[in-house]
Amino acid sequence: MTSLPQQLWQRIVEAFSGTDIPDVSLPELSLVLLLATALSIPRATWKYFGLLATATHELGHAFAAVLSGQRLGGIRLRLDHSGTTTSYSRGRLATVWSGFWGYPVPAMTGAALVSSGFGGWGPAALAVGTMVLLASLLFIRNMAGFLITAVSVAGGAALILFVPHAFTGHVAIVLGLALLVAAVRDLFKLSQVHLRRRDRLANSDAYLLYRATSVPSIIWIGLFVALVAGSWIVAWQPISAILVAGA
Repeated sequence: MTSLPQQLWQRIVEAFSGTDIPDVSLPELSLVLLLATALSIPRATWKYFGLLATATHELGHAFAAVLSGQRLGGIRLRLDHSGTTTSYSRGRLATVWSGFWGYPVPAMTGAALVSSGFGGWGPAALAVGTMVLLASLLFIRNMAGFLITAVSVAGGAALILFVPHAFTGHVAIVLGLALLVAAVRDLFKLSQVHLRRRDRLANSDAYLLYRATSVPSIIWIGLFVALVAGSWIVAWQPISAILVAGA
């Protein structure tokens, strides 16, 4: 009889193997889109799911900092959906690079999850995401951030270990679409800061990039929008195929 640790290890190994491509019907796709929207639009659910979107945003800054040779000081996540990533660099270009990738990364992650889910690699995508969140615990510097990340890791681990892999592909699609919706929502919030709530500009990535480069904030926001739109286009390809087939 296989022991529990062996069973758990087998599940983890299986998660990195391809599964059957999910057979998503048009009614199921409608339900998936509804669930993704329900996670990211209503205040009651956004209060919680938005914390994962913020964590993904800050991880975008963190990974960009590491890739550009900066020293990562730490990540702070707060329950009001704000966050801060601290990194140290002697070069302005590296600072600008890491400062740019906050807003695009949730959308890019969402597109990767959707594509993986439709391609039969949903469990692998969730496993990778869970491992990234687990590793990020080493850099969390506040209790709220630790709690948010730990709960996200626990949720991902539960999906990988205890939910049939054929089903986790569908979960990956829902989470990916929810992150894509969240990315649009955050861009709208950013635009409101620049148009109506200019007293909060000091916390805007676009404004900070303007201060570092003298390139107007609207240019940086336009680049954010372009990457988020590109992520939507990537994610929409398998969805549009289902819509065409069901028409």
